[in-house]
Amino acid sequence: MADVKTSGATPAKGSPANRPLSPHLQIYKPSLTMMMSIVHRATGIALYAGTALLALYLLSVASGPASYDAAAWFFGSFIGRLVLFGYTWALVHHLAGGVRHLIWDTGAGLDPVGRETIVKATLIASVTLTVVIWVVVLAMK
Repeated sequence: MADVKTSGATPAKGSPANRPLSPHLQIYKPSLTMMMSIVHRATGIALYAGTALLALYLLSVASGPASYDAAAWFFGSFIGRLVLFGYTWALVHHLAGGVRHLIWDTGAGLDPVGRETIVKATLIASVTLTVVIWVVVLAMK
């Protein structure tokens, strides 16, 4: 096989450069669809941390009254409730994002208007359902 050698010369002004022509992140204009895709990934990561907290809570229940009291104190505090609210939103938002992708997998809503509508509906539904869940849970106390 013959060796292919390049001259190493720079392209003349006006001629195409010898580099990939694929678009890069720097040229994309951020869109709601792009942001929600990133948020979907972030909520997936947050669910790992929330599940670890749930496991710690269950371990505290199994470990006895002292451990349970400490966990109940933390999850009953303002910070603990804020963490639980965030976990609830992450769970609901990730679920809604999964439904959004399921709809897209059918080929529906892939046009620009449909995409933005489904993404907005996902965001509104996740916030609304999270608030409804917390109102119902707090009303049960």
